[in-house]
Parts: sequence; structure tokens; C-alpha cells
Amino acid sequence: MPTGKVKFYNKKAKFGFIIVDDTNREIFTRSKYLIDEISDGDNVDFSIEEHAKGALAKNVKKII
Repeated sequence: MPTGKVKFYNKKAKFGFIIVDDTNREIFTRSKYLIDEISDGDNVDFSIEEHAKGALAKNVKKII
């Protein structure tokens, strides 16, 4: 399971971006794909699902 850091998460708009640790790739996520509540700077693990519009982070879980 990839790990990364939350670059930006807007709780009101319910979306954000995660930077993947190994590749520095920026991945989009939405609140419906979160297991834990996240904030900017949190370390997380997640699964990546590729779509025509780009990658999507799902099953996002905070690493404590």
C-alpha cells in the first residue's frame, strides 16, 4: 500500500491532494474515499485507482 503526505485538504469542499512518498506524484482524493479524517501535513496510506482523468486515492487512512 503506498504512503504519502496530505498536501492540501479542504474539509468544506470535501476534496484534497496527497503527495506519494516514492514518486512525489500528486494524487486527488474526495471525502467519500477517506477512512480517517485528514488534515494538511498528515502522513497517510491509501490505494491508487487509475482513471482517464488521472489517479484517485481511495481508502485513505492516517498513519499514527
